[in-house]
Amino acid sequence: MIRINLLAVDRDKKKKKAVTLQAGQKMTIGCSLILMLAVLFIGWRYWALSRESAQLDADIAAAQQETTRLHSIIQQVQQFEQRKAQLQQRVVLIEQLRKGQSGPVHMLDQISRALPPMLWLTELKQVGPSDVVIDGKATTLTGLSDFVSNLEASGYFKRSIEIVSTNTETVAQPASELVKFSIKATFQQPGETQPPAAGAKPGL
Repeated sequence: MIRINLLAVDRDKKKKKAVTLQAGQKMTIGCSLILMLAVLFIGWRYWALSRESAQLDADIAAAQQETTRLHSIIQQVQQFEQRKAQLQQRVVLIEQLRKGQSGPVHMLDQISRALPPMLWLTELKQVGPSDVVIDGKATTLTGLSDFVSNLEASGYFKRSIEIVSTNTETVAQPASELVKFSIKATFQQPGETQPPAAGAKPGL
């Protein structure tokens, strides 16, 4: 008589089912964990990007405000520079007018101071913005030389003064000869002068 142990077969089937069930549960749990981690990572990444985006928006807004402020400052600086340039032009114009008014007075004063003894002037005429022609007479050529040296040493006339012409003129009473001369000089302000010549004779 043959006996079949059905209980052993049932136990083997139950073991196989239990093993299969446990493997499926582990796989399901693993997939669930992976999915949860992926969702958490995506959520964290989205939050981080949102935060960075908000920070960038704030930085851009601050930069725009700073740009607006700097633009206003630049406009104020430009207005200040324009105002400064206008004031400088006015100062230059006033200085030019002042020099133009005082120039002839100083020129005549220096010419008068430079006159040596026995020399006198017959004509003085302006031939340019700063050039002047001086005509006169002297008893000697030395007097003319002293006059030119004194003008150059005054600091109000540029060197070298040009002697345009010299002629001898005879005078009947008393019988003598005079030196008739014409010189050309360029007037300048004292701040533009060259150092005075050493040994120049002062005018009387």
